[in-house]
Amino acid sequence: MNIFQKEIKLPAFSRGFHLITSDILRALPELEQINIGQLQVFIKHTSASLTINENADPTVRLDFESHINNMVPENQVYYQHTYEGSDDMPAHIKASLMGTSVQIPITNGQLNLGIWQGIYLCEHRNRAGGRQLVLTAFGN
Repeated sequence: MNIFQKEIKLPAFSRGFHLITSDILRALPELEQINIGQLQVFIKHTSASLTINENADPTVRLDFESHINNMVPENQVYYQHTYEGSDDMPAHIKASLMGTSVQIPITNGQLNLGIWQGIYLCEHRNRAGGRQLVLTAFGN
């Protein structure tokens, strides 16, 4: 069994949903050594998240951002965790709803995503720094 793990830092992204599949592939060329396996991508933050969805039409990512902002609005009177800004507590909730990791099958040295699927970084803060990911690939 082959096991590879790398930690990478993505550049700072604006608030929204961003395709990062190519960043992950560039960082982990060792995927080519795995015929059958899994890739786990984990984000080491509490105000950003990961998901897999549409990789072709950018309006899908805009709609994600609009919808999640409606689901989890800023400036709610019941928020107590407010000292880091009005976007911070909603960012924590959004990150928990979306999740901190994704798993993708590896087949013949490539991610076995659907034709229209890509990995998203979901940035929930207005002014966040770069985000750290742990990439763990394993298989035969």
